Amino acid sequence: MCLAIPARIESLTTHGNAIVNLGGVRKEISLALVDEAAVGDYVIVHVGYALQRLDEEEALRTLQAFAEMGKLQEELDAS
Repeated sequence: MCLAIPARIESLTTHGNAIVNLGGVRKEISLALVDEAAVGDYVIVHVGYALQRLDEEEALRTLQAFAEMGKLQEELDAS
């Protein structure tokens, strides 16, 4: 099983790379697998590679679901 998460492109760096924001953590990733990605776009990131572009609504919905799962896990751990 693999986990890929939405991240917003903050800046383009060297050719084919970008800095993304992963929940407040900034990381450089490769855009080699994604055509025409631009600053402000959301991409699905797995092991340092953007796999595809994602519309903002879907990205935010997915990030919200991850946040809710984290809260549920905290509640389970506390009980």
